[in-house]
Amino acid sequence: MAEAGGAGRTVILTVDDDPGVSRAVARDLRRRYGQSYRVVRAESGEAALEALRELKLRGDPVAVILADYRMPRMNGIEFLEQALGVYPGARRVLLTAYADTGAAIDAINVVDLDHYLLKPWDPPEEKLYPVVDDLLAAWRAHDFRSVPVTKVVGHRWSARSSQVREFLARNQVPYRWYSSDEPEGRRLLEAAGADGRRLPVVVTPECAVLVEPEAAELAARVGLATTPAAGFYDLVVIGGGPAGLGAAVYGASEGLRTMLVERSATGGQAGQSSRIENYLGFPDGVSGAQLTERARRQATRFGAEILTAREVTGLEVGGSGRVVRFADGSSVTAQSVILATGVSYRQLGAPGCEALTGRGVYYGSSLTEASSCLGQDVYIVGGANSAGQAAMYLGRGAKSVTLLVRGASLAASMSYYLVQQVEEAPNITVRTRTVVGAAHGADHLERLTLRDVDSGATELVDAQWLFVFIGAAPRTDWLGDTVLRDEHGFILAGPDLTPDGRPPDGWELDRPPYHLETSVPGVFVAGDARAESAKRVASAVGEGAMAVMLVHRYLEQS
Repeated sequence: MAEAGGAGRTVILTVDDDPGVSRAVARDLRRRYGQSYRVVRAESGEAALEALRELKLRGDPVAVILADYRMPRMNGIEFLEQALGVYPGARRVLLTAYADTGAAIDAINVVDLDHYLLKPWDPPEEKLYPVVDDLLAAWRAHDFRSVPVTKVVGHRWSARSSQVREFLARNQVPYRWYSSDEPEGRRLLEAAGADGRRLPVVVTPECAVLVEPEAAELAARVGLATTPAAGFYDLVVIGGGPAGLGAAVYGASEGLRTMLVERSATGGQAGQSSRIENYLGFPDGVSGAQLTERARRQATRFGAEILTAREVTGLEVGGSGRVVRFADGSSVTAQSVILATGVSYRQLGAPGCEALTGRGVYYGSSLTEASSCLGQDVYIVGGANSAGQAAMYLGRGAKSVTLLVRGASLAASMSYYLVQQVEEAPNITVRTRTVVGAAHGADHLERLTLRDVDSGATELVDAQWLFVFIGAAPRTDWLGDTVLRDEHGFILAGPDLTPDGRPPDGWELDRPPYHLETSVPGVFVAGDARAESAKRVASAVGEGAMAVMLVHRYLEQS
């Protein structure tokens, strides 16, 4: 059950499965805050989540959430983790007994816990109210008041609708999805003056109507920065994955005027991960979205400028400056550049896959589409960590998940802890030495032809959902011959440029390239786009930080 008092005010929500404790918490909160805040109480995590979702739909702000740790079915940490996705700005408090303080400390990593409060809290004037007062003050300081959300009307099997939803989600832009087949969606289309033939239709909080918007237009309309604030920078970072964000944080924090340019959304492939469990400092794991958002906030706090939906098409050397050119013909100049463009998943070449992309065939979109896969059979192509993480995430709600792996086992490409989790999951099946032979369907994916790599035997299976996590194609084609790359397109740097002890052709300095420096002085590379890189989040962040150190060394000698 959920019980509320009053309406139309900022909410303080409390959840405890013990009715007596639940009433006591609500009573004490209303006595102090009842005139200014609406106190909502619930007696289970499930009821509290339902109440939060209703509040979200109505646009009511939630300032503080207090949850008991020991609750059946869903404990306080599990509840707060889900509540974080509904109200990320709400301050979070865990109510614990003395014996549970270890769990409360762990929750700091899992849910960004703001405080843990020991029970009993009598007298509340000393133990409860000072804590809540501080949390409310912090919430007000960050101005987390509710704002109207962006509305997206589209069709379930529209590729462009899927792309828009993923763009908004990965850029942390609140939105609400409406199916064009349902009455509410049709009402919105009518109000927007759209006939529904071209989808999606996006209605911004300012009531601007965008029909099939491109990423740049959408980004500008929903408040993302897309235009450089200046024409010259100390450092331009191209790419917003872990390496790029790491470089932006360290560059800006060390006094460099820094701009990061990202073609789609910050986070890269790691930002799409449902849970990264082997990243230092997060013993219970952290989602890629959470890690990305923290890094983005950190970079901007230090003064880094972050541009979204801005595609870089060229890099030119002009004297001591490095000219970065954009797709619209404009440019900026920098003293140094860090290339952190990362990699993209390779496209399946099997017949039918290209035509059905975004309509049942998806590349790294498991988080966005997960809610649509509930109770259904899901297929995943890939045998590395990203595929394993997607399998574990989708397996929570899907009827079955089948991993299609070209190799003989997962061990060669997937971390040991993740292999163990996949093998222990009851609804996940691993089919080794198996690939997709073809994808079939009219307006959306309906069946797959699976082929045994060794025997060539094929099998036709019913399937509406196929997620692809294979290969690593570097996003470096736009560089042309500006910097040296290997035969696969990965950027050569440092020792890889001087295998015989001699500098690369055209190198004019009297020193060899620094460790992460490319064949162009002052242009560095970090993360997955670099040849022979480790392809791990932690190493990418480390390379981003190291590249900034080398940038300082380069600038000192220029």
